Amino acid sequence: MASHLREQRSLFGEILDWMLAPLLLLWPMSVALTWLVAQDIAHHPYDRALGETARALAQQLQVLPGGRQGQPRLRFELPPAAVEILRSDAADELHFQVLGSHGELLGGVRDLHVPLEEEGRAPLGELRFRDDLLHGEPVRVAFLWVAPTEAGATTPALVQVAETLGKRSRLANEIIKGVILPQFVILPVAVLLVWFALARGIAPLNELQRRIRRREADDLSPIDERAAPEEVAPLVQAINDLLARLDRSLTTQKRFLADAAHQLKTPLAGLRTQAELVQRDIDRGETDPDMLKRSLQQIARSSQRAAHMVNQLLAMARAEQRQQLLPREAVDLVQLSTEVTRDFVPQALERRIDLGFEPPPVDRPARVLAHPLLLGELIRNLVDNALRYTPAGGTVTVRVVAEPDEVLLQVEDSGPGIAPAERELVFQPFYRSLGTEVDGSGLGLAIVAEIARQHEGHLSLDALHAEPLPEGLSPGLRVTLALPCLVPEAGPAEPPAIDPDDASEVHP
Repeated sequence: MASHLREQRSLFGEILDWMLAPLLLLWPMSVALTWLVAQDIAHHPYDRALGETARALAQQLQVLPGGRQGQPRLRFELPPAAVEILRSDAADELHFQVLGSHGELLGGVRDLHVPLEEEGRAPLGELRFRDDLLHGEPVRVAFLWVAPTEAGATTPALVQVAETLGKRSRLANEIIKGVILPQFVILPVAVLLVWFALARGIAPLNELQRRIRRREADDLSPIDERAAPEEVAPLVQAINDLLARLDRSLTTQKRFLADAAHQLKTPLAGLRTQAELVQRDIDRGETDPDMLKRSLQQIARSSQRAAHMVNQLLAMARAEQRQQLLPREAVDLVQLSTEVTRDFVPQALERRIDLGFEPPPVDRPARVLAHPLLLGELIRNLVDNALRYTPAGGTVTVRVVAEPDEVLLQVEDSGPGIAPAERELVFQPFYRSLGTEVDGSGLGLAIVAEIARQHEGHLSLDALHAEPLPEGLSPGLRVTLALPCLVPEAGPAEPPAIDPDDASEVHP
């Protein structure tokens, strides 16, 4: 498993790689360019001398009259002293060649190649250079086409001077050494300077890390953005936003736990009091069955209240854990509401409450995109809350209304209702309306509000009857949840048949 995990990368190492890699890549390119430039520089002074030699040899050409068919002929003579001067170079060998107009050799060596045709015939007197081989050894050649200045001379001649590359190679090597050798010192120094600069640049991040590590576990105050580099400021801002959200979440959890502990004290204290009274009566020998029965009933009610409180707390916790929810799916709100309402039929019969269900028309499907478990929990809390606050003989109606763009879930009861000033407060955890004697945890509508928020739903509370009310008539309450409608891909589905005597509508 560990082999499939992505290896953690070092920011320092990655920046260093991206800086040194181009440097190490450019260094061989610099060496190659230096070598080419050194070769070109080394040619310049020696080419100049070689060209002067070629021009000097061209001046030794003479035109003699009385040649073939009366045409003038060329002659080349080089004094022995001049030949010795040409051969006096101890580093390189110098060779020359002088050809007449018919390609005849007038002086020098014959093995030197004539310029190729693709090089073209240069203008007379123009000096050119090329690289060639002589006796298997590379040479540098200076050549020019010349015509004698004597009268009647119209045929050009070719003068070439070739020199081996000993002096040139030594000069190029000296240039390369003078340029490359310092680079062997500069390159390691540059690497060290880059390393040092990166270490200095990363130092503020290390200091930020140390400041964060020195914090206490409960210190969620924002990090000072001014103490961080400008490039890291967005990251620090994101961390501060996360700390702020975490602080709000922890504050909410602490308040929730404190309220839950406070609310659980009442049923637990009742359980303990009743248990102590029963034990005291038994110790005194007072075992009146009626008193004992009343005490046990009170213990049962307190335990039931505590169990209901615990179940509500668990439902609230599940509703708030959005990250652990399964993906949403298409839910038939009519079917889900029918199943939940059916579960409350025994409770409604026991309390003598008329529990009814009203589905939408058959041709109006009511499908929503939701989490079935959470949406069922929402309906369950609405129905349970309505049954708790509706007096005996009252009515509770669960209704599904299919609108073109949304689906409405309505739960109506004939209870005392909620005052307009309290309709926003009842969605807060543990809040209970004043003046009611109904046992409750104050979490039902808070759970409903949380689940509705997660489903992008809208909750509203309305009184069934407008004030002033006739004597003996309660205002009642209608809770409406509006959810976005899921457009069906196929035709409308037939809603499930509802048996009035079994699930949807009960008339005790």
